[in-house]
Amino acid sequence: MFTSHCATILIVDDAPENLMVLTELLSPSYRVLAAQSGEKCLRIAGGDARPDLILLDVMMPGMDGYEVLKQLRTNPDTHRIPVVLLTALADPQSEEYGLSQGAADYITKPIKPAIVQARVRTQLEAKLARDGLHSQNAALEAEVARRMAENDLIQQVSIRALAHLAEIRDPETGNHILRTQAYVRLLASALADHPRFAQTLTPGYIDLLSRSAPLHDIGKVGIPDHILLKPGKLTPEEWQIMRTHAKLGSDAIEEAEQDIEQPLAFLTLAKEIAHWHHEKWDGSGYPDGLRGDAIPLSARLMALADVFDALISARIYKPAMPYQEARALILSGSGQHFDPDVVAAFDEHFEQFVLIAERYRDGAEASHG
Repeated sequence: MFTSHCATILIVDDAPENLMVLTELLSPSYRVLAAQSGEKCLRIAGGDARPDLILLDVMMPGMDGYEVLKQLRTNPDTHRIPVVLLTALADPQSEEYGLSQGAADYITKPIKPAIVQARVRTQLEAKLARDGLHSQNAALEAEVARRMAENDLIQQVSIRALAHLAEIRDPETGNHILRTQAYVRLLASALADHPRFAQTLTPGYIDLLSRSAPLHDIGKVGIPDHILLKPGKLTPEEWQIMRTHAKLGSDAIEEAEQDIEQPLAFLTLAKEIAHWHHEKWDGSGYPDGLRGDAIPLSARLMALADVFDALISARIYKPAMPYQEARALILSGSGQHFDPDVVAAFDEHFEQFVLIAERYRDGAEASHG
């Protein structure tokens, strides 16, 4: 049961005698506010003393009750306040119109005290229930958002930890995973409006692609140290073993997928990237010799990012190549090693590639700004 301490009712009527009758009837049980015009009703309803229920006369000079109701419903601060219309018009059409405009109930004049009290009580109890449900929903939404953010963070940390396994085995790669991740996002964003790629490169796909990119070399954890860390040129036999890291990586991700009830999109992309990022546009790559569009787009983007970063990075067996020389080599591989449209995007955004390379340069602390 509501008391005067927990429910506020705003009565709106241009006739002082009607305000007096309703105030005397309701004030023993509720806090009662009064207004003699639609304009004043809107000011009170939108103020600090926001009512829990409005009893609103329909026939008023100037702004009538229907117009007041319309404005209450369009204002985010007042649209949830229940409104009971008061009118001397007893025809069904008027009642239907008021209800269609968002009124919660309809009381005809002359008022009957028992009916007014019952309708008021019913509406306030309904509002209390709605408010409780709204609070519960808000709390649930906040908890869901918190858990999603937590799961997202756990996922990102897990990916980074797995990626660093490969990096630990091959310490000279340094910030390679950060640079290639940024290159791939840059390429994907640059090609998002391209007719060939627009359907695939949605914002959600680009986010998943960027998230998956660090796992491209996860298969290197399965390569023996004497091959992975060899300072000189690999023998043909050693090179064949090194090439197995692509399939080793995709196999490891696939085994992880078998432990979950439903596939995860980012793992699907990670598997594509790990398995096929050494394929070449002309079909001369490995491990499957895929050609052209048969190579997944995710792997085509990583192929260019990976090669560019390898060229500009110093290794035990080679010095870092200057940016412009690396650019020329990438351009020369258009239509052979790389998808021509991906190369065009690289060339157009080359300066941004250089900025990424400088930001995550090996030996310098990675900047996340």
